[in-house]
Amino acid sequence: MPVMMRTIQTSVPPTILYQDKTRDVFAAQPNLTRLGQRLISTSFDSAQISTRHTAVTEFTTESVAEDPLFFNAESGLLLRPSTKERNEVFAATAPGLYIDSAKKALDACPDLDPSDVTHVITVSCTGFYNPGPDYQLVRALDLSPATQRYHLGFMGCYAAFPAMRAAKSFCDADPDAVVLVACAELCSIHVRSSNDPDTIMGSALFADGAAAAIITARPFTGTGIQLDHFETVLTPVGEESMAWNIGDEGFEMVLGTYVPHIIDEHIVGALEPLLARDETVGEDYAAIEHWGIHPGGRAILDRVQRRLGLKDEQLVPARRVLNDYGNMSSSTVLFVLKDIMDEHVARDSAHGERICSMAFGPGLTVETALMTLSTGDQA
Repeated sequence: MPVMMRTIQTSVPPTILYQDKTRDVFAAQPNLTRLGQRLISTSFDSAQISTRHTAVTEFTTESVAEDPLFFNAESGLLLRPSTKERNEVFAATAPGLYIDSAKKALDACPDLDPSDVTHVITVSCTGFYNPGPDYQLVRALDLSPATQRYHLGFMGCYAAFPAMRAAKSFCDADPDAVVLVACAELCSIHVRSSNDPDTIMGSALFADGAAAAIITARPFTGTGIQLDHFETVLTPVGEESMAWNIGDEGFEMVLGTYVPHIIDEHIVGALEPLLARDETVGEDYAAIEHWGIHPGGRAILDRVQRRLGLKDEQLVPARRVLNDYGNMSSSTVLFVLKDIMDEHVARDSAHGERICSMAFGPGLTVETALMTLSTGDQA
């Protein structure tokens, strides 16, 4: 039986960051050098992001917090909360995003009851607490207390792929399994004012959001994405160019400017083991109808498109998510796949079209997957 991702549902915090206004706040901080100010303007303006969402309600000029922790709207100063204080915001806010997106996913499969869920896989790299989100989803959604629970922590932007791959393995082993996968990331709780180029880039790109999916091999009638093959590749260089560390004032991103060059040089090789697993797919990358690429940044999308010879329309979902939501770490590629799936629902003729999906993370790790859009009686 094919393993299907039946639905993808998303959730974002209500507070919106407008890129130009956020740029001006960061550029006005008193600790900046002239070079730091120029880097902020360049990084924010070239990101091809219009809006992002944040769990930090203080990051708005529309209201003034009585005892601000992250941002003093009266003085315009970005504050420096400790890692503990930032993580407390994660523990207070992330559960709502996990639960909201997961509940939407279950509601989108009316033939499934909460008691049908056999496995829960949660993902995040932006905070920790225990009992964790896997436990909370079982309680909040009234799942069976015997539900098998797994949490993938601190893996970075590619972590939705190990989660989907594990879900497929569970379903391959037990065709009656129903797996709930939920990613939630609060990247914005780790922003800070700095002259460091990596920190500035993170402030210009990263945002908050959650996505949940139901994966199963059970027969159903409807639309879904068939999970065909997954592969993992480590590039021979780049270990120091992309990293995620814990500091005294939040988690610290290392996102070197050389990352797009590394991806440009090694993306073809990274795709080879994946495409070799499916004889119906050749080396004409543009012939694969849909590309669900994690939008780690505009430069990464530009390099992938140019190296693989992809058409502009094949990058529309990734660029649209980047523009509207920014980089939400592990959740982001599920937003992109949801965009592709939603377009498929409106166009039944897309049945059988292929999706090549990929994401990049610390290491430098390249996760890839081949999928197939499917409509009809999945019996």
